[in-house]
Amino acid sequence: MIEPEISIGPESYASPTVRRLVAALAEELARRYPGDDPNCKGGEPEPEEFEPPRGRFLVVRMEGEPVGCGGVCMRDGAGPAEVRRMYVVPQARGLGISRRILDALEQEARRLGRKRLRLETGINQPEAIGLYTSSDFERIRNFGPYVGEARSVCFEKRL
Repeated sequence: MIEPEISIGPESYASPTVRRLVAALAEELARRYPGDDPNCKGGEPEPEEFEPPRGRFLVVRMEGEPVGCGGVCMRDGAGPAEVRRMYVVPQARGLGISRRILDALEQEARRLGRKRLRLETGINQPEAIGLYTSSDFERIRNFGPYVGEARSVCFEKRL
């Protein structure tokens, strides 16, 4: 069996490709968390949050088609970098793409000079929780905008 060609590269958070992927993520979150605004907890990031030296946003393409994305940014000055808007389209799940995105985001956080990487996911996303725990992330108390959010689960990893 021939492996599909997969590439990961930076792209502007404001690009039409990224906007489509982020919209699909919002739709999925709305299905998993009925009645919640998918952007209310962490807020919708500004595109410049993902521009060097503050961060980076990556898009994964399989055979040239965008199938996933994720960003890393620094919201707390000298604190840990944060993973934001990580998503893989349903038809590309189970191929290891989310792990490749996460690995690339860890590399970007290191390039930005960060020693720790943290993130938030939700209780109705067991696949994400499994990915993070199997990638050596440790559960931490909810941070920042997620404090007091019963549906949020936060993780952190030393890089």
